[in-house]
Amino acid sequence: QVQLVESGGGSVQAGGSLRLSCEASERTSVGWYRQTAGKEREFVSAINSHGGSTRYVESVKGRFTISRDNVKNTVYLRMAKLKPEDTAVYFCSRMSSTLKIRRGSWGQGTRVTVSS
Repeated sequence: QVQLVESGGGSVQAGGSLRLSCEASERTSVGWYRQTAGKEREFVSAINSHGGSTRYVESVKGRFTISRDNVKNTVYLRMAKLKPEDTAVYFCSRMSSTLKIRRGSWGQGTRVTVSS
């Protein structure tokens, strides 16, 4: 089973930037999701195993960029122009090659807090 470990969360002021990392035990398509208290986990972005295909939820388009380093088997989520509503615990997960189906278990997540 592919293991994924998230890191890079923290606290930042609105308008700031953070980069999250998702280190995988093997090369795979990866998606980022986020969850706030009392809400369902929502899809944020995904990238296929070769890096040639990406997806974003509408609310982060133009602000977040997903990328990957296949030497390190690591997927990054660069988050810029952060807003308080981006505050959440962010999780990465395996995805299908179509980037539409999540697979496998969840990691422990990494918390992002954006203050106004």
